[in-house]
Amino acid sequence: MKIKLFTIPNCITLCNLLCGIGSIISSLVLNDLQVAFAFVLASAVFDFFDGFSARLLNQYSAVGVQLDSLADIVSFGVAPAVGMAVLCGAMPSAFEFNDTWCEVLCYVPLIVAAFSALRLAKFNIDETQKEEFEGLATPPSAILLLSLGALCDRYSLVVELEWLVLISVLVAILLVSPVRMFSFKFKSWRWADNKLRYIFLLVSVVAILSLRLYAIPFVIVMYIVLSAVRWIAKR
Repeated sequence: MKIKLFTIPNCITLCNLLCGIGSIISSLVLNDLQVAFAFVLASAVFDFFDGFSARLLNQYSAVGVQLDSLADIVSFGVAPAVGMAVLCGAMPSAFEFNDTWCEVLCYVPLIVAAFSALRLAKFNIDETQKEEFEGLATPPSAILLLSLGALCDRYSLVVELEWLVLISVLVAILLVSPVRMFSFKFKSWRWADNKLRYIFLLVSVVAILSLRLYAIPFVIVMYIVLSAVRWIAKR
């Protein structure tokens, strides 16, 4: 069987992977969480366009499916986990724990990588996630976590170590939670079919224009809350 490796969608997916590696290097080597965040944003853009190009060019392949998951675990699993661990190491403890205990806590955000792997593995075999997601998808979770690092770097914000650990744990739980999250796959452009999506996008644009970088965590938390309310209402 002849396997074609270098298709346009696969090359775009590789760009996603390379950006994820760039984010990890930016966190660990350069200690620059703003650049790490920018790399993950670029990964998210490439992640969108690899699927878009596969549909547009009709270049679906089993290799592409596997490659996409491998790239995503690096860009949206390992990269944010490493970024949060680095951020935790730079922040003070609210309870003034000793150095050894603080070092232990700094490793807790690494569970985000493990739970992201579980999330991606489940997504690959779950046929019910074609129109919406079960649990928080990995790209928004990565963007949420690294946006905190970018905010702390850019504006010299101080967030206690314990809060960062708690946020990491909550995000990890959301990745594998049963909460159904709405997707942005438009079947039509009609208002009646996409009311929630349009309202969310409108509020997000206004927030980004007014709050700039601060809007990123706000928008993603809003997405999580809206999805949770929608899921509870449906039940």
